[in-house]
Amino acid sequence: MAPYKVEHTNHIRETAVTNFIRANKGFIAFLLLFGVFRTAVADWNPIPSASMRPNLLEGDVVFVNRLAFDLKVPLTDTIVTHMGEPQRGDVVTFSSPKDGTRLIKRLVALPGDVVEMRNEMLVINGKPAQYEDVQQVMEPLGQGMVPALRLSEQVDGQRRRVQFIPKVDTPLRNFGPVTVPPGQYMMLGDNRDNSGDSRLIGFVPRNLLIGRAERVLVSADTLGNWAPRFDRFGMSLYQ
Repeated sequence: MAPYKVEHTNHIRETAVTNFIRANKGFIAFLLLFGVFRTAVADWNPIPSASMRPNLLEGDVVFVNRLAFDLKVPLTDTIVTHMGEPQRGDVVTFSSPKDGTRLIKRLVALPGDVVEMRNEMLVINGKPAQYEDVQQVMEPLGQGMVPALRLSEQVDGQRRRVQFIPKVDTPLRNFGPVTVPPGQYMMLGDNRDNSGDSRLIGFVPRNLLIGRAERVLVSADTLGNWAPRFDRFGMSLYQ
């Protein structure tokens, strides 16, 4: 009788699963299509760290265009066709070549570029970036606040705000010159002294690029009282 009971129980379970699928096939199809959409077309990315301050803050959620660079087979890094070319200055989400963690950084150098940094100054192909509009601020770091400098950095016609934290003891203020290999890209955080980027994880191959971050969808003060930051809703990342 025991084998019959097991077979009978399995039949009841299979019937229940079949009935559930039939009753919810529309919803299941929606979930599958939604999953494909998020992995191949568009996505959103929460900002968990300070590496892109002052442009992206902890608690921002950004919209990511997954078709900006490549069309990929869903749930894989396999490229079907190129859709566009990454550009210097793009804010890019990608999988870390070191451990696969999803990161978001600024693309600062293209394949073939010669890059170096001298006392925080970025130099690309022998041309130093231009810095101006210095602003002194207090920046959260660890459990306290430290002085920081925010500046406007202009490279190859692209302008963005970057941040330096002089009190941070780091060897990352100087590197290179290095040449970006073919098919790879160099990424830096805008918060230069508080970012695990290509200076630590290496160059990023194209197949690991996920998409181009376009704008902030929503934002909340996760370091404070979780109040919505309505002034950041819909904010473009490219001014």
